[in-house]
Amino acid sequence: MDAIRLATCTYQEFAPHMGTPVRTTAGHPRFSLPYQLAGHARLITPTRELLKINARDAYEFSYRRLLNGNGLENIRRELATIAAASGSDGPLVLLCFDRFDKLRPPNDWCHRIQFAKWFTEQTGEEVPELGAKPMSAQTPPPTLFDV
Repeated sequence: MDAIRLATCTYQEFAPHMGTPVRTTAGHPRFSLPYQLAGHARLITPTRELLKINARDAYEFSYRRLLNGNGLENIRRELATIAAASGSDGPLVLLCFDRFDKLRPPNDWCHRIQFAKWFTEQTGEEVPELGAKPMSAQTPPPTLFDV
């Protein structure tokens, strides 16, 4: 199967020039999007049970079990189907809600980053993050007056 170009971002930070937006969340965004989603990557979407896990290691273990159970080839096939239906030649941008510029360590993680790491380990293909990067431990938390 041909390589699929992938990237990750948030619903809020995505812009159409980045590629083709793809939902990877259990729920739809409850806010209006200024763009149309090309599809829903269900095989990489965390289950509602997974979303209840708050410990990073336990979450990553369970999420990797989900990904391994769904299988790399099935995941690639689903993503290829979304890419083909979109007609775009840009990367698929896998979207979720977590903005890393708003989270402080050790909470600067989510399933899209864990998926990117897993996918790169499985394929050798890099999956860049297009949204804001995580805060460092020294970065002061955002305030009400941050713009």
